[in-house]
Amino acid sequence: MTRVPRSALVLGLAGLIPFVWGAATIALPRLADFGTETLGPRFAGIYVLNFYGAVILSFMSGVLWGFSTRAEGAKAGAGYALSVIPALWAFFMVGGGAESSIKALIAGYLGLLALDILFWAMRLAPRWWLALRLPLTAIVVASLAVALL
Repeated sequence: MTRVPRSALVLGLAGLIPFVWGAATIALPRLADFGTETLGPRFAGIYVLNFYGAVILSFMSGVLWGFSTRAEGAKAGAGYALSVIPALWAFFMVGGGAESSIKALIAGYLGLLALDILFWAMRLAPRWWLALRLPLTAIVVASLAVALL
């Protein structure tokens, strides 16, 4: 693996803010009250984790789709087919209840990490990809897990 480009790292870390915020508003009731009063209930606690978690899981499907454009033939076809799994997972598995959705998102992000590893091993993702995705995924999963405690 090589060094993560600064812009990718900064934007990746910024993308964690809603996950960490959601976990913090679960762990700290006063912060949840503040968030609900100033931003609205959708932007605090389990609600922001579910909504943003589904959005980003779907976004990551697009990233994998983009990686698939680097391949040809059957390898490209496999990449395209695999790339839609996170978005379909979010669509079909998130929304059946707050806690079950969190569990589905955790499974979705762990599955996404498996796809990240596969795309990296197939040399479709940049060499630095796992150096970025491993810590980001760990923080996302830990943030989502706070909702289940």
